[in-house]
Amino acid sequence: MGQTEENIARAEGYLARFRQTGVMNHVGGQSVAAASGETFEIISPVDLAPLARVALGGREDIDAAARAAKAAFPGWAATPGAERRAILIRVAEAIEARAEEIAFTECMDTGQALRFMSKAAIRGAANFRYYADQAPYAEDGQVTRTPTQMNTTSRRPIGPVGVITPWNTPFMLSTWKIAPALAAGCTVVLKPAEFSPITAKLLVEIAEDAGLPPGVLNVVNGFGEEAGRALTEHPAIKAIAFVGESRTGSMIMAQGAATLKRVHFELGGKNPVIVFDDADLDRAVDAAVFMIYSLNGERCTSSSRLLVQESIHDEVTARVAEAARRIKVGHPLDPDTVVGPLIHPEHEAKVLSYFARAREEGATIAAGGEKVGETGCYVAPTLFTGATNDMTIAQEEIFGPVLTAIPFRDEEDALRIANDVPYGLAAYLWTNDLNRAMRMTDALEAGMMWVNSENIRHLPTPFGGVKASGIGRDGGHWSFDFYMETVNVSFPRQSHRIPKLGA
Repeated sequence: MGQTEENIARAEGYLARFRQTGVMNHVGGQSVAAASGETFEIISPVDLAPLARVALGGREDIDAAARAAKAAFPGWAATPGAERRAILIRVAEAIEARAEEIAFTECMDTGQALRFMSKAAIRGAANFRYYADQAPYAEDGQVTRTPTQMNTTSRRPIGPVGVITPWNTPFMLSTWKIAPALAAGCTVVLKPAEFSPITAKLLVEIAEDAGLPPGVLNVVNGFGEEAGRALTEHPAIKAIAFVGESRTGSMIMAQGAATLKRVHFELGGKNPVIVFDDADLDRAVDAAVFMIYSLNGERCTSSSRLLVQESIHDEVTARVAEAARRIKVGHPLDPDTVVGPLIHPEHEAKVLSYFARAREEGATIAAGGEKVGETGCYVAPTLFTGATNDMTIAQEEIFGPVLTAIPFRDEEDALRIANDVPYGLAAYLWTNDLNRAMRMTDALEAGMMWVNSENIRHLPTPFGGVKASGIGRDGGHWSFDFYMETVNVSFPRQSHRIPKLGA
């Protein structure tokens, strides 16, 4: 038996219980069926075979979870930060102990390649460790003084919060939201993406086995139109953290308006990687290829537009096309696979539709541009050349292993093209001219920028976008700004004159 076959056998072992019992909701410390008794089926993008039946949660299930979170909130909020830290450290350790189970399950659930998913659980544990260490200080503020007053600021957990996560790297992204919420003293209702719900159930089981009190973390599966909407409208839920499409974020904002919900959105991107002719081309090409073809291109920070200075455009695009053609497309549990199947036939059809659109608009397909194989949702790593920034392939988020190359003349032209999209999540800049790097990063419309680097995440730094790419920031104390309320208490330092009215 080869390594791939051995990995598949182990994955089937991890999935066996879900195939047998289904994926249940988790409310108040208990695995429960949907109130309606209904389920829906999830399939593996590897071969479209059924993976499991999943509880079809609705408004009644969300209400039960929100009430459980509300009931658990006072006790969890009052738990000293040092005790919360100890629990969250145990959660991190338990995640690490089950890292293979999480990775193999997620490969089969999402289609992501093992070479990337093997790190997803470790990154999830790192999120818990980082915010565990912040928990004892989450309430801290500052003291300011005037001659007559002393003002003390502090932070308090906002209350029960809703977290709605996407299907691309669901375990890691859920920990990114849930770890700071729990560290802050909030309780959580998680609504996972319907395409990839299994590891959400693993997370809540791991957390409670590690000592997280029942009701602090609850999971309700279902579809956005019913379960998602019920969560965003529920009066007990004080805030919604959402990762997903910009259009859905707009809907969530409208749904939460009646209850004045705080929202945190990490939305879409059409991120440029800008390569000037003085750049280290070897590194720039490697980074551009990595940032669009890793994780199947299904990542919000992918560098999906390749902006290359005219003098080196043909050389760079030829090198990218050559690399794209060499990338292995295959079973996600094959250790050599780089691009696995896309998440679902619906998404595969969306990505494939852009190939015909590119040809209609006059672009050239320099690599890929086709489905791979007869079964599963496999799409070849693709490069469009001969493109202009007004084409659909340059304006819309494709969310697949698809890169659009556009030439530019100079700095001014590069900035115009880079900023001329609705999104502003990330940007990548390649140049050895420090002054140019300063000018460009000052003018680029993006919440995050990397100079001469691919996306390297540093947890204390802010993560988030501008324009249609989101509202708010994750990372460091910026997460606590969302999950906590800042309050001020003023004490007198000495008596002062109070105005007398009606004397």
